[in-house]
Amino acid sequence: MSDLSVTAPTKPGLKRRWLFVILAMTFLFVLMPFLFWQATWFGKPLNDAQLQKSLVDREHPREIQHALSQVADRMLARDAFTRDSARQFYPQVVQIAQNGQDELRLTAAWVMGQDNSIPDFHQELVRLLQDPNPMVRRNAALALVRFGDASGLAEIRSMLQPSAIGAPDAGALEQRLKPGESINPGTLLGRIRPGNSTNELRSQIPGIIRQWLVPDKAAVTKGQPILLVDSSVSEIWESLRALYLIGQLEDVPAIEEIARGAGDIPANVRQQAELTATAIRSRQPH
Repeated sequence: MSDLSVTAPTKPGLKRRWLFVILAMTFLFVLMPFLFWQATWFGKPLNDAQLQKSLVDREHPREIQHALSQVADRMLARDAFTRDSARQFYPQVVQIAQNGQDELRLTAAWVMGQDNSIPDFHQELVRLLQDPNPMVRRNAALALVRFGDASGLAEIRSMLQPSAIGAPDAGALEQRLKPGESINPGTLLGRIRPGNSTNELRSQIPGIIRQWLVPDKAAVTKGQPILLVDSSVSEIWESLRALYLIGQLEDVPAIEEIARGAGDIPANVRQQAELTATAIRSRQPH
């Protein structure tokens, strides 16, 4: 009797388990990125009912941001019907600017700048120049330029200068980042330790750390300036565009320093600085 080669039978359920693994991997590498993109992308169109619902969804701030972005898209649409459809949501935009979280107030300030024909927007933007959050103040100042209002000029000028960050409380400073590192709103810069407790020191602005004003582990008082931050390139760019329209002769030296390439300034920003300085000089009486 000859020996027969017998193939071992496939274990029950093995193929099914592999199918589940493949489906799981597909979900992770295909569906999950798609779902994340849908959750963070603000371009998904919303109808009127969805906009109304999202604008009052206080438990989901990103839904409100999405809705605000969609209102702005309507305001900027080419056809008059779509632009007019945005007006029904203007009261909610103003309300969010008054009562929303930091991210929502700064987004609302940007939205209000898209329609300079609304007196309520103008009035609210002027009020936001006193907001405790610097990014809200900056967005409001830039938006006011669209209204022909230069009352945010001081705020716009500040975007070309280093910003001092103060200690949120008294205690021992614990530095986390070093000069030259880039930061964004929300970046953890360090900690303040008053006794046995700890307060986080987070940035409210984008930029690059220039220098710590006090040594690591030093004792600081509440509100004491402890860190200097240079403005981000995007902040400098927006400031230059606004100063092109409302800048004054006293702004020219700082603008020309940027035009000469002070720091690590891209070519397009240096060119905008040159254009801005020229525009300011052209407005001066001869």
